Amino acid sequence: MLHRLDEIRARHREDALQRGINPRDVDILLGDLLGKSLSWLFAHGDAPVDAAPLLALLARRYEGEPLQYIRGRADFYSREFLVDARVLIPRPETELLVEAALERAPRGGRVVDIGTGSGCVAITIERERPDLHVVSVDRSVAALAAARTNRERLGSHVRLAASDLLSSVRGTFDLIVSNPPYVPLGEYEQLATEVRIHEPRIALTPGPRGTEIVERIFDEARTHLKPGGHVILEVGYGQERALRELTGARGWTIDAFLPDLAGIPRVVVSSRHAQ
Repeated sequence: MLHRLDEIRARHREDALQRGINPRDVDILLGDLLGKSLSWLFAHGDAPVDAAPLLALLARRYEGEPLQYIRGRADFYSREFLVDARVLIPRPETELLVEAALERAPRGGRVVDIGTGSGCVAITIERERPDLHVVSVDRSVAALAAARTNRERLGSHVRLAASDLLSSVRGTFDLIVSNPPYVPLGEYEQLATEVRIHEPRIALTPGPRGTEIVERIFDEARTHLKPGGHVILEVGYGQERALRELTGARGWTIDAFLPDLAGIPRVVVSSRHAQ
C-alpha cells in the first residue's frame, strides 16, 4: 500500500526517536530505497511511497545493527567504502591517523598498514599520495576480501597480503601505520550493543590491557622500520601513559601525541631516533 512520503517520514522518525535511534537514519534509509537525495525527500512530501521495504530495514536498525552495515557502505576521508560485518566500520577519528601518515611519508616511500580491515587507511593514503608504495596486511582473509573489493572500486594500487601483524612481511618501510584493536576487555564488554554484537571482536579488543597488539607492533617494527622512519598508531582513551611506558621500555621515542576533535590523545607517532 502506498502512503505519502511526508506521512511515512513523520511516523517513523517519531518511532525511531522513541526507540533511541537517530531519526535521520529513517531519512537516510528512505533516500537509499528511493535513490533520492535528502533534499529531494524534504521537497517531495506528497510523493507516493511503499513503506514495506523501509520497515524491513528499520527492523534491522532497531535490533542494533549499525546503519553502515545496513547500507553496506561508510564514508571515510571523502570516499565511500563498502563495509559489512567482516570489517570494522571506519570512524572519523581514524582520519587523523591518515593525516599524520600523509604529512610524514617521504616522496616515493614505503608504507605498511597493519590490520587493514576495509582497507580505508591504506587505500586513502595511496589515493592521496600515489607516489607511495603501500602494503596492506590483515590476518583475516575475510577482511582482505573486503579490502580487495574497495581497492578495485577506488582504483587503488595497494598491495594486499595475509599476515599476522608483520610476521609474513618482507623488507623495510618508511612508515608503519595501524588502527589496531585497543579496547581493554573489560571496557569492550560495556560497549554499545551495535558495536559489541555486530562489529568484529578481533578488530576491537586484544585482551585485558588493551595494549597487547600495540606491544607486538613495536616489537616487530624493530626489523621492519627504515632509519628515520615512524610507527604511527591510533590508540584509545586513557592510554597515553601506558604508551609512554611501553615505548620507553622498548627503546622507542614518542615524537607526538595527536589529539582528536574531542581533545583526546588519539594518534601516537614514534621513532627510534635515540638508539
